[in-house]
Amino acid sequence: MAAVSESQSFLQRLRNAGIAPGDDEDLRLQKTLLVFISGLVSVAAGLWLLIYWAMGPQLSATLPFVLQILVALNVGVFIRFGNFNFFRFSQLGILLFFPFMAQWAMGDFVAASGLVLWGLLAPIGALLCLGVRESMPWFIAYVVLTFATGAVDYLLADAVVVVKDAVPRRISILFFALNFITISTIVYLLLRLSLLERLNAREMLEFAHARLKVEQSRTERLLLNILPEPIAHRLRTSDETIADGYAEVTVMFADIVRFTELAAHMRPPEVFSLLNRVFSRFDELAEARGLEKIKTIGDAYMVAGGLTDGHIDACTPVALLALDIQHWLKTDEECQRHKLAVRIGIGTGPVIAGVVGKRKFIYDLWGDTVNLASRITDESIPGGILCDETTYARLPRRFRFSESIDASLKGKGMVRMWPLQDCSEATSLRRQAPAQPSPTPTPTPTQG
Repeated sequence: MAAVSESQSFLQRLRNAGIAPGDDEDLRLQKTLLVFISGLVSVAAGLWLLIYWAMGPQLSATLPFVLQILVALNVGVFIRFGNFNFFRFSQLGILLFFPFMAQWAMGDFVAASGLVLWGLLAPIGALLCLGVRESMPWFIAYVVLTFATGAVDYLLADAVVVVKDAVPRRISILFFALNFITISTIVYLLLRLSLLERLNAREMLEFAHARLKVEQSRTERLLLNILPEPIAHRLRTSDETIADGYAEVTVMFADIVRFTELAAHMRPPEVFSLLNRVFSRFDELAEARGLEKIKTIGDAYMVAGGLTDGHIDACTPVALLALDIQHWLKTDEECQRHKLAVRIGIGTGPVIAGVVGKRKFIYDLWGDTVNLASRITDESIPGGILCDETTYARLPRRFRFSESIDASLKGKGMVRMWPLQDCSEATSLRRQAPAQPSPTPTPTPTQG
């Protein structure tokens, strides 16, 4: 059983040209080309055997048979033990020296039909499997052996008296043609295979590069979904801690009223679907106003304005977003069916913004302004919008407010707040495009 398994493994390695899983692309190509050369030489040697046998006893089939055995045996040793360096050197050595030894045994160039031409496969194989510089000694050795063989034949040409040609002239001419055709075919097939393999490797590299660009683009989009664009750029280009202080940022919280009670009567997929629908719409409205979504906390939504250079007036787009949200909740059929309502609180003042953590990081805001906006949200009524004194003072007169109210907030004491009712600008924009509020001219939209 073990012998059968070993035989199957050997055949598998032979089909794969001895390529191992850890081989790089260059080594894979070298193994493929050298095994391919060996296969072509074995096939050619087998063809020569058939031709010799077909011509009868006048030609000896020993030499092509020995070449075939040597090449096949060397391939078998490589496939069995996997020593490619030894296989590469020994196989190129066989391809270089055997043709010259065979010609010396048969006679001169004419008698051997230019058999030394087969030795050209060694420097060509070295060029493809070793490299440009490493192939030079093989080519020089081929030239030296060819010159020495020709010189000896030249010097002895007049000294040798030929009684009868060992090989008939017609057969010698035939094998001259066959040798040129065979070597030319092998060289062409080798170069063709090398080019095809390199083109295939280039296509695979281009495909991998294209996939990498897609993944980078996807990563970029994911990063911009959780971080403002300037922060994402700093995070990519620097390892420094990201923490910035802002003198004036407008923070808004939108808290869904009695959502816990509503979710108790719904299946988990329905709860997720509803929250996703609501917060996705909030995201669209915030992006249209050029604001940065900070995070969601359960059923609460947090957004801020003034974190980018495009917001000279951060209060106006945040107040308009609050009106957009309340208007959409009142007009959306799904929200009306579930009787969804949110209470909104807005505060303006200094904050600290930064990225927390190294893994699963989050961009967040800290400071008294954040706490104030959160406390104001708790005091707001369902469907209402409460603003702190700074926000009220910053907003233009086109915004309409109810009478101010005073309330004692935890950790703040008595705080004056103004209920925001409407804005003439928001009303006109909704008349133009009720399904999608348009951004104001002042803010510059950014991704958040």
